Amino acid sequence: MSKFIYVDVCALSRPFDDQSYMRIRLETAAVNLILSKTKEGRYKLVISRAHDLEISAIEDAVERIKLQGILSEVGERLKGNPAKTRSRTERLVQLGCGVADAAHVAFAESCGADLITCDDRLVRKCLAEKVDIWCGNPVAFCEKEGLR
Repeated sequence: MSKFIYVDVCALSRPFDDQSYMRIRLETAAVNLILSKTKEGRYKLVISRAHDLEISAIEDAVERIKLQGILSEVGERLKGNPAKTRSRTERLVQLGCGVADAAHVAFAESCGADLITCDDRLVRKCLAEKVDIWCGNPVAFCEKEGLR
C-alpha cells in the first residue's frame, strides 16, 4: 500500500521560486523527485480544501494552473473527519500557527500523512507541539525515505 504524504503549497510552489539560491534548487529537486515517486505509485498525495484556497489566490496564472494540474493529476481527496480537523485547526491557530498552516497540519494529521513543507517556522512549531505526524522539508523527506 502507498504511503500518504501531504505536500503544502509552499513546497509545491518551490519550482517557481528564485532558483539562484542553493537551498531552493535542492528543495525544488526534492519536490520533483517526490512527485515523480507519487506518479509511480509509491506515495499518495493527499490534498485538502486548504490547497484549493491557497492555490486559487496565487496571482501568477502559469504557476496557479500548473499547481492545479499537479493536484488533479496525482492528488487524492480524502474525507477525514471534518469536525475533528476543524477543532484541531482552531487549536493550532491558538498555539500561534497561521490559519492556512494550521489547516494543512490538521488535515495531514487526520489522514496520517507525512507533512512536507519548506516553511522552517512551521516545522519548528510542529516539533514544539509534538504533532502526531512526521513534518519536515522536502530534502529531509527524501533522505528519510531513501529516495534517489
